Amino acid sequence: MTNKIHFHKMHGLGNDYIYVNTMKYTIINPEEKAKRWSEYHTGIGADGLVLIGESDKADFSMRIFNADGSEAMMCGNAIRCIGKYVYEQGFTTKTKLMLDTLSGIKILNLHIDNHQVKTVTVDMGIPETDDKLTTVKAGNNTYEGTVVSMGNPHFVIIIDDIHKIDLETVGPLIENNPLFPNRTNVEFAEIKDKSNVRMRVWERGSGITMACGTGACATLVACVSRGKTNHEANIIMDGGTLSVFWDENNHVQMTGDAVDVFEGDIDEQDIFRQGNITDDHPD
Repeated sequence: MTNKIHFHKMHGLGNDYIYVNTMKYTIINPEEKAKRWSEYHTGIGADGLVLIGESDKADFSMRIFNADGSEAMMCGNAIRCIGKYVYEQGFTTKTKLMLDTLSGIKILNLHIDNHQVKTVTVDMGIPETDDKLTTVKAGNNTYEGTVVSMGNPHFVIIIDDIHKIDLETVGPLIENNPLFPNRTNVEFAEIKDKSNVRMRVWERGSGITMACGTGACATLVACVSRGKTNHEANIIMDGGTLSVFWDENNHVQMTGDAVDVFEGDIDEQDIFRQGNITDDHPD
């Protein structure tokens, strides 16, 4: 007899993860489960696994494992989905939450409409960035970019035409460049105007994803640092748009949606039973 584990499949701008409540279920070897369950043809299919738990420092805690099994310190899209999950599943009635992550405690403000969480604003904290441009060689090309930490590492490259980048080839070369001993997330950003930036991302441990919350924040920080945009701008990614604001207190505020796609059960032998399917694009 096997133990069934209930999960929710959720996404923020197409950046999708499997969410499990560890206050109810014990997850043994989450690194291996993240790899198996994230497979799209033989598992549930996702960019990784997110574990929601208790915390003695905040309202809840978050651990996140990428599709390759590596543990990430933060994920801006996943953190918004956790806000939606704990509120709509009745674990809290608060609309301002503290979430304990490996990169520190983050503050979430939930925006409610008809008893549902439609969008979430996350205080992503104070970024760390290098004033000088960093040069990285990838294949036959050389790229100049800005190193930014949003609790996890990013390398942001501002370019004229985002369509000319072969992200699938260049992304892993930069991610694993010796300059980044712990690997890095990679963002290519095209400035549309002072308030709009088109960005694509190669995520450390997951590859090309439709969106990256910390990457959107890092992109704004890099663009502001280079005098390219205002302190508030829309970061437009493959999966949609995040509003990012680098405020007067040096904190980066990120606002975007969170969507509950479906829920189901999976057991220790990874036999998947799908539960309720919800509308992926609610009004």
